[in-house]
Amino acid sequence: MAFLSTRRITGRPRRCPGWDGSSHPARERPPSVDCIRGVAAKSGSRLIHVSSDAVFSGTRVHYDESCLPDPVTPYGAAKAAAETGVLLVHPDAVVARTSLIIGDGKSVHERAVHELAAGARAGVLFTDDIRCPVHVTDLAAALMELASGDASGIHHLGGNEALSRHELGILIARRDGLDDSRLPTGLRADSALPGALDVRLDSRATQRKLRTTLRGGHQFLTPAT
Repeated sequence: MAFLSTRRITGRPRRCPGWDGSSHPARERPPSVDCIRGVAAKSGSRLIHVSSDAVFSGTRVHYDESCLPDPVTPYGAAKAAAETGVLLVHPDAVVARTSLIIGDGKSVHERAVHELAAGARAGVLFTDDIRCPVHVTDLAAALMELASGDASGIHHLGGNEALSRHELGILIARRDGLDDSRLPTGLRADSALPGALDVRLDSRATQRKLRTTLRGGHQFLTPAT
């Protein structure tokens, strides 16, 4: 049996250890996280905690599993603290960091591309905001492999190609028959949005353990023929 701890968990917050292992009253976690960890630990089940590339600042650009978190946003700090808490309570757990998750038209980014191309929303797609997007089916299959084996510790599950938000938008538009020239561009560095610019998850070490290929955007967004 495996328990999957995902990104969105709600509830009344409690005090928790910081991402660097220290105790900090300002860093909190919802009680349902404790419930999941406790049940998994008591039942001897596998625990797979899905985390995010938001735990990194982008200072070094390329991040493999050996890199320590250095978050620059409250969200990233919360994700890093959750990773620490999971591994403290359940040392045999898997912490799986992933990036932008793309589906078959249903992800937030895909919906945004359609709305921007149709002129139905304001905004831009950043050319300097770079990640390693992964397809949801690849991510799900990789998580199942990690859950069914004896893996533990940190694993990266990003796609094998780094793309800017705008490059990703162009691929989505072309797959879906949209006019990609209608997608407005901009620089995140010129905006007031917090967060890292260029974070590229190096997933090669994890990929060597998997049968599932963590494809890049040019592979999983190829237009149907």
